[in-house]
Amino acid sequence: MYIERVLEETSRRNPHEDYFLQSVKKFLDSVRPVIDAHPEYEANALLERLVEPERVFQFRVPWLGDDGKVHVNKGYRVQFNSAIGPYKGGLRFSSSVNLDVLKFLGFEQTFKNALTTLPIGGAKGGCDFDPHGKSDNEIMRFCQSYMTELYRYIGPSLDIPAGDIGVSEKEIAYLFGQYKRIKGVYENGVITGKGINYGGSLIRPEAAGYGVLYYAREVLNHQKDVIQGKTFVLSGYGNVTWGCIKKINELGGKVISISGHNGYVYDPDGICGDKVNYLLELRANKNRDVKMYADKYGCKFFEGRKPWELKGDIYIPCATQNEIDVSEAKMIVEGGCKYYFEGANMPATNEAIEYLQQNGVIVGPAKAANAGGVAVSALEMSQNSIRYSWTKEEVDNKLQEIMKKIHDESVEAAERYNLGYDLVKGANIAAFEKVAKTMISEGVI
Repeated sequence: MYIERVLEETSRRNPHEDYFLQSVKKFLDSVRPVIDAHPEYEANALLERLVEPERVFQFRVPWLGDDGKVHVNKGYRVQFNSAIGPYKGGLRFSSSVNLDVLKFLGFEQTFKNALTTLPIGGAKGGCDFDPHGKSDNEIMRFCQSYMTELYRYIGPSLDIPAGDIGVSEKEIAYLFGQYKRIKGVYENGVITGKGINYGGSLIRPEAAGYGVLYYAREVLNHQKDVIQGKTFVLSGYGNVTWGCIKKINELGGKVISISGHNGYVYDPDGICGDKVNYLLELRANKNRDVKMYADKYGCKFFEGRKPWELKGDIYIPCATQNEIDVSEAKMIVEGGCKYYFEGANMPATNEAIEYLQQNGVIVGPAKAANAGGVAVSALEMSQNSIRYSWTKEEVDNKLQEIMKKIHDESVEAAERYNLGYDLVKGANIAAFEKVAKTMISEGVI
């Protein structure tokens, strides 16, 4: 009854925030065995505190366009939970950004970060600004205006933003430059995803995608299976997709799809070699569109459709939230899917995940499978703190260790509650236990 009461109250207090409520419901349902075993959580109002962000900032972001007109966007930072460390989470610049999206992302980030075993709390931020089609000068002026407000709420030991959708190394550089200009100090640990020349970490751009495959490798090892020879169906074409494709090729798999906002590309020969590097050119193009890939390499482009109708062994959504519903989950099952790993945050509805699991698909949830990006961000923070840079091999080895530990701890948590090989519930329980125990030990704050 405690969970139901909290869900009802959360729905009442957060009307029309469908993404946030979807995330909270899925999570609390997963950790029900832990909550039932700890009646003291209710006495300490643990769940009520857990679903409420510690702080939410909203501010206007005025900026000057190349046409001389002033534009105004809404900026946000949601500092969700700092129980186990300073707030940590990306910034998203997209027309789809609103408080609902950022609260769901901040809530998920809290537990994803806990799974990394590194001391970082959860946060998310961004703005309803779309950098697509904007000039570099417009993006620079926007980033400077956004940071002029954001700088008040962040710091190397307080809140450390990073990139996300619409925020690449270019935007990070503009944001950091403005922070340095305002503060008058060189605190490069205040933001991650930086360029190598000013405190960035090697393999950070690839980290989220690499992490998905390192996690997938652990899952397949557990099932006495291998990645080599498997066909992969992917969505998206950003950093996560790019990193996944690089590592899949290295491990002997074949990727046959990428997708954008207006459709998907099917490449039966596999996205490898120069085609992988072309993804970087595509993303750098002001008028980016995945159809450009199809035109260049003579592949089929399916306008207005998603790649889930393709047949494959392993499916990895890397685009955005709720891109897969039950009807698309049925396509995935019919396509022969054995494994499904989430490269994006909450890319499927709760009902779609249930359908996949009920039909024998092993599901690797986002907070576990795509934790590699924030893990290497935390490693970047460590390097900034000691004013030293690790080699590519050192960072990569640490990332592999982290992803293995995430898998192993998820398995152990699920087995402890007699849930079998349920990686979704296992990841949620492992993360929840860490955050919950810390919040109880720190008192009612």
